[in-house]
Amino acid sequence: MLALTAMKPLLFAVTVFLGAFLLFGVQPLAARRLLPLYGGTPAVWSASMLFFQVLLLAGYAYAHLLAGRRPAAQAGVHLGALAAAAALLTALALLGAGPLDPGATAIMDAVDYPTLGVLALLAVSVGPPFFLLSASGPLLQSWFARAFPGTSPLYK
Repeated sequence: MLALTAMKPLLFAVTVFLGAFLLFGVQPLAARRLLPLYGGTPAVWSASMLFFQVLLLAGYAYAHLLAGRRPAAQAGVHLGALAAAAALLTALALLGAGPLDPGATAIMDAVDYPTLGVLALLAVSVGPPFFLLSASGPLLQSWFARAFPGTSPLYK
């Protein structure tokens, strides 16, 4: 049985791994769900990957800006943002829309260009949770470095 001090670094490592697994698993899943809605063109896939890469970079920038704050402020801001994203997903579910296709026809009809439709649909459906999930890995790594200076979860 692992000691409590050894379990904490392991918990950080497992959480970061699961976050990364979810983060990079959502990308092809969301793009695959959009392909039939927009005719299955390569532009749909390219626009989806562009969206996710830009949001990944934005999440890393958010984590970088948040990491400079006090730990209590970091946790409060990030937990508040996670609660807002969970509320958005709950609202979408209550409206009868899944997280990957909320009112797809309404968004598709509102936009003249398919690329903008793909970007708008992703921004409404999976954008906020993906943004926060992309920031979670760097934030957890920053918190780990503060909690266990001089140690690495990779070499335990």
